[in-house]
Amino acid sequence: MKKGWRWVSVIIIIIISAPLVILLLIHLTPEPPAAGMEKARKAIAEAEAVNASTYSRKLYDEALALYDSAMVSWQRQNRRFIYFRNFDEVAGYAGRSESRALEAAENSSAMSTNLENRIRKKYTILNRLSAEIDTLFGTYPLNAEIRNRISRGKLLLKESEILYDNGDYFSAYRKLTDSENLLTASYEHASSDLKDYFKAYSTWKKWIDKTLNDSRSSHSYSIIIDKFSRKCLVYLRGKMKYEFNAELGSNWVGNKRLKGDKATPEGMYRIAGKFEGGKTKYYKALLLNYPNDDDRERFLSEVKNGTLPSTASIGGLIEIHGQGGKGVDWTEGCIALQDKAMDVLYRLVRKGTPVTIVGSMIDLQSILKR
Repeated sequence: MKKGWRWVSVIIIIIISAPLVILLLIHLTPEPPAAGMEKARKAIAEAEAVNASTYSRKLYDEALALYDSAMVSWQRQNRRFIYFRNFDEVAGYAGRSESRALEAAENSSAMSTNLENRIRKKYTILNRLSAEIDTLFGTYPLNAEIRNRISRGKLLLKESEILYDNGDYFSAYRKLTDSENLLTASYEHASSDLKDYFKAYSTWKKWIDKTLNDSRSSHSYSIIIDKFSRKCLVYLRGKMKYEFNAELGSNWVGNKRLKGDKATPEGMYRIAGKFEGGKTKYYKALLLNYPNDDDRERFLSEVKNGTLPSTASIGGLIEIHGQGGKGVDWTEGCIALQDKAMDVLYRLVRKGTPVTIVGSMIDLQSILKR
């Protein structure tokens, strides 16, 4: 009887102790740092949302590497017997991953804001430079390579602005930098060429002053062609009466050197003939006395010193004629006006009327200050 009660007591003790043992085993089971891993994952996602992979690449990559290390360590611990597992290393990796990701996000936001401000400032500068290039060199006969670089620079500027509007500041900045290099170098090259051209301004100014003084003293009409501004200016008694838009030879910068160079000459000329109807294919035309003595002397000097071939011809038949208004420089060296302008000019002038052709009536510094 006593023996039976002893077994009953043992069973009761086992029944009572089992839950306690189970609870103890559960308590002693190592708990994976799931919460820490989730916090690290969210921090990485937040960093990616502010483009940390672009603006804070090093910190972002470190966060990813630490997160991957945490996952590897976790998997390694899961292969061990449950009570031998230790997730301290996993927690350490996860904590450091979260810290790096948060730092990357903060750093990325600051860099993105800074880059955005830098881009906006560069847009202001480059759009102003692009407008100045258009003003100074829109119709200036630059060589094909420089013209292509300017076109490419403007295209990159537009592409950069699209990327900026889409929030891709890093790509926008790279295109903006390429645009800046192209436009700046092209502007410097073109400006150097323009400065060389305007070295003749003192000569142009003497011609202009003499033309206007003669107009005042003779109480007569005179014409000045301003090549840079594309203007045909008509004066009476030294005062301007009419202003017409003009189109020139496609290679108008500098003086005309020989036949076929598509350059509009520079110098002091006179009207040598008037043609209309079937006598000209350009509606109406005013023939100039090109070449004059200065032109011939310069031409012969260049042939003599070898800068022009002995077979070269000085050319002729330079006119102010109609059929202008095309919006481009297209003549072989003549000055083209719209037909309505030619009607006015043809009526006002006669044979012998002075026609002075200059690069510009305004000095370069004044042009640049506009």
